[in-house]
Amino acid sequence: MKQKNRKYLTLQWRSSLLVILLLATIGACDFFRFKSEGNAEEDQIIASVGNQNLHLSELSFIKSESKSKEDSANIAERYVQSWVRKQLLIKEAGKSMAFDEAEINRKLLDYKYALMVYEFEKKYVTENLNNEVSQQEIEDYYQINKVNFSLKEIIVRVNFVKIEKESPQNRQIERLIRSQNQKDQDAFKALAVSSGANHFLEDSTWVKLDDIIINTPLSNHPNKVELVRNNKHVITDDDRYRYYFRILEYKLQEQVPPLEFVRDEITKILINKRRVELVDQLQKEVYNRALEKNEFKIYE
Repeated sequence: MKQKNRKYLTLQWRSSLLVILLLATIGACDFFRFKSEGNAEEDQIIASVGNQNLHLSELSFIKSESKSKEDSANIAERYVQSWVRKQLLIKEAGKSMAFDEAEINRKLLDYKYALMVYEFEKKYVTENLNNEVSQQEIEDYYQINKVNFSLKEIIVRVNFVKIEKESPQNRQIERLIRSQNQKDQDAFKALAVSSGANHFLEDSTWVKLDDIIINTPLSNHPNKVELVRNNKHVITDDDRYRYYFRILEYKLQEQVPPLEFVRDEITKILINKRRVELVDQLQKEVYNRALEKNEFKIYE
């Protein structure tokens, strides 16, 4: 009987909560205006722990986050459960430990002010940050700092094609991939595009070796350094496919990567430096302006 009552109460709670949310959705604007005018009694209590109450107005965010009435009810129920659990933990913590309320309040104020400053700085940066980074800036930074970009893995420039083992094109592809003739290389790429199950043919693009050989028999190769050092062309099979690799150039771990490989990383670094400089500039401007107006004093 107790189990049935509990289920009934849960269902009743869900139904009541859904009705409340529907009413809040229909008349949200009027409801919250009434509260702001001082009629706190209109703000229905949804849950309570001791002398702490959760009001309907505190669930107003649900309207913008939910996609349906059922979704609203689920979000509301999770929020209420989370609120109750937190309040119970706070209550238990108060019984189990002695807290310095003044110190807690000080930390709360520190956090509040830090958050205000962060939002202010973020707004300033958003309004003033230039995200355009020139090629010259990237090259200059690379030349000064390239020793800091030591590779952690092998990278390659490579042509790659995966093709059915029984394909009649295999013999021609094998001949073309070994040729140094530009026409043959162009023919190889055209054949790779038209007949291959997968391919990578960007001559100037550097990629991680592991990203190219994943899902091929080479992914388990015991010595990948020797693989790229000793082979300009690699042909390998699995049960269904044949894989062709033409290694145009490689860089090993601990070597300095080419500029093209770290271009995006350098761009992010330079933009982040500008962001830091803007925050520093803002802090100095605020300080100097206040100094000129005698808005603060430092007592010795």
